[in-house]
Amino acid sequence: MFLKRSKSIVGLDIGSHAVKAVELTQVGSDYVLTEYGKTQIYSEGSISDAIAELLSHCRFRTKRVVTAVSGKSVIVRYLSLVQMSDEELRSAIRFEADKYIPFDVDDVVLDCQKLHIAPGAAGIDAGQDNEMRVLLVACKRSLVEDHFTLLSGLGLQPEIIDVDAFALGNAYDFMNRLGDNFADEDKVVALVDIGANKTNINIVCGNTSYFTREIYLGGDDFTGGIAKKLNLDLHEAEVLKRDPGEQIEEAKESVYPYIDDLGNEIRLSFDYYENQFDREVEEVYLSGGGARLVFLEEALEKTFEKKTTLWNPLQHLKSSDRVDRDLLEENAAQLAIAVGLASRLRAA
Repeated sequence: MFLKRSKSIVGLDIGSHAVKAVELTQVGSDYVLTEYGKTQIYSEGSISDAIAELLSHCRFRTKRVVTAVSGKSVIVRYLSLVQMSDEELRSAIRFEADKYIPFDVDDVVLDCQKLHIAPGAAGIDAGQDNEMRVLLVACKRSLVEDHFTLLSGLGLQPEIIDVDAFALGNAYDFMNRLGDNFADEDKVVALVDIGANKTNINIVCGNTSYFTREIYLGGDDFTGGIAKKLNLDLHEAEVLKRDPGEQIEEAKESVYPYIDDLGNEIRLSFDYYENQFDREVEEVYLSGGGARLVFLEEALEKTFEKKTTLWNPLQHLKSSDRVDRDLLEENAAQLAIAVGLASRLRAA
């Protein structure tokens, strides 16, 4: 199958409860999913063991990986700066960063990128003045170094360390490109990835991110709500959450207060974006393990009053014969970040 010249990379999404990995291989101009794996993390100290288990079970073609960081040690800011060259921006950003991040600049890894905004996109009239929009990302150096040490110690070759929310945006862009879906490039979409203990939001227009946020609510809150209301242990509550069966009404009653809290926080993010850019979020795409709750889509759509869909980041992606496509599709909602990380193969 891979007689043509090919290259591969693994997108490694290290969550709080599970490690998900997607290997993409480029064959000519095509992208093929050549391996997929998932293992549970049972404690914070067992992350290395979980990745090692994943590596032993999967037949990856490469040791090259792209992973991501998130949490309170990662700061994302959208800045308006005077127009300058890329070289000038690189020189100026450390001085600018000191105004926007709560850490000592010497203790962080910084990156920045100009946002190429088309005239009129997302309510912005680009080129009207001498300003440019810049994305600033700062991450505590110790977190980045810990990631490199962890992966290198397992025999992996870390190529890029990204941010969860941007990986989510890359997965959406990658899906659209594979599907030649550029008819709605000016549509504003909110990507909402609901994990075990946090939810990532990335509001995008075309392939440009305009707003990101982490909310510390997620699937564990849903599980805890069921356990408390129905007097179950967490394992029993997790099983019921995934497949409520005849107890669906009881599950709804247990979980709706937590869905309301999450939905209201997400809606506040939409309000902030819409006030900043004078554009409405038109559609919401849900992903993540927490998004598989059977009635979540409907509940959040009522809260947002916007079309809300559980999306499949594998929709237009081919897979090799050795990959269990049914298992892959069953877990697709949890793989958006891993697919986004692996999609960096395009630039590798």
